[in-house]
Amino acid sequence: MIDQRLLRTDLDGVMTALGRRVRPAILEDVEESARLDTRLREITAERDAIRARVNTISKEVGQLRRDGNVEAAEALQVESRSLGESEKRLAAEHDELAATLNNLLLGIPNIPHLDAPDGRAEEDNPVVKGPIGLNDSFPEYRRVPHWETATALGILDNERATKISGAMFTMQRGAGATLARALCQYGLDLNADVHEEIRAPSLVSTATLTATGQLPKFADDAYAIERDDLWCIPTAEVPLTSIYAGETLDDSELPIRVMAHSASYRREAGSAGRDTRGMLRAHEFDKVEILAFATPEQAPALLDDMVARAERAIAGLKLPYRIIEICTGDMGQSHHRSFDIEVYAPGADSWLEVSSISWFSDYQARRGNIRFKRHDADGKPIKGTEFVHTLNGSALAVPRVWAAIIENYRNEDGSVTVPDVLRPYMRGIDRIVAPTTRAPD
Repeated sequence: MIDQRLLRTDLDGVMTALGRRVRPAILEDVEESARLDTRLREITAERDAIRARVNTISKEVGQLRRDGNVEAAEALQVESRSLGESEKRLAAEHDELAATLNNLLLGIPNIPHLDAPDGRAEEDNPVVKGPIGLNDSFPEYRRVPHWETATALGILDNERATKISGAMFTMQRGAGATLARALCQYGLDLNADVHEEIRAPSLVSTATLTATGQLPKFADDAYAIERDDLWCIPTAEVPLTSIYAGETLDDSELPIRVMAHSASYRREAGSAGRDTRGMLRAHEFDKVEILAFATPEQAPALLDDMVARAERAIAGLKLPYRIIEICTGDMGQSHHRSFDIEVYAPGADSWLEVSSISWFSDYQARRGNIRFKRHDADGKPIKGTEFVHTLNGSALAVPRVWAAIIENYRNEDGSVTVPDVLRPYMRGIDRIVAPTTRAPD
């Protein structure tokens, strides 16, 4: 969440910055939060004054009783009891307003970076690199949607996936399943030089999902296991971010870089009317996530590095791609600055988002209470702590990359050539053919 102190020290600045998100309701919540914050401080002052008066009365009552002035002592005790009732009322009001303020703050999005482009919606996201590797034209045999090619090759069986689990679940088979696994291993290997691999839990607590910003605002998009107060992770970002929740790190440890391959679960509650065919949108999919904890000074360079790593994965697959920067009106709840990598799929005739890389400033760390301690040039601890900055990105998200490979690497005979960089993970498969078709010797 944003720093609550900014509501007192720079409310106009917060309003201006969040106004760039072009959603008036946000500013209404900020104004209401500032009003509640002011009232809470007033209540605290009133409560402290009452407590001070009660303490004074207690001393006066003791002295009056020692002096034998029982009547005056009892009168002061009546006042003390009245003040006690007032304190209880203030405490109840304080708790109610504090809960309301906390809920409001949890819903207020992060402040955009000054360099983030202004815009109202995704149509305003500028292309900052590319297109790269995009042909002027594609042969007709590559204009076939991946779901048709994959079904014909027997490597995608969404009909049976739906029978097993319901709509918007997918199932890769044979070489299709091998291709999905190969993509994950490829994504892990590309980042193993600096990112520690983690096998994190796939089920997390409400507090963990709140720390990354999915709750409470996006509860409808998450799968809940209500009996145990657990949630299926929408991305490995969630458990990875909370590894150090409630801890204070040393500045000498930073940056800390981790990665994880996991299944991701999303209800896609707002997907009505969107293209859900094939692998384009699913309730469950595999993804490799990279994440970093950093000081504020380290964060900008880490963002550049993570964008470059995600780009390297797509460039290595020799897929046509471009990089866009997310404008302020299209930013996610927790994002401070964000970039997407999109690949072109000729069969779907569209650009598909395959990676999102974001810097969250200290927004997530405030929710998760993840801090660090600085040291001076002589190595002596500096008084106080600060919140870390977090960054994360999709190093390799399987579904749309898988789909783009099937379309971009489709051959005239309907087979699909496996990209060179994936062949070491494919058990000798370099071309995916239909089950009844025998590859030539």
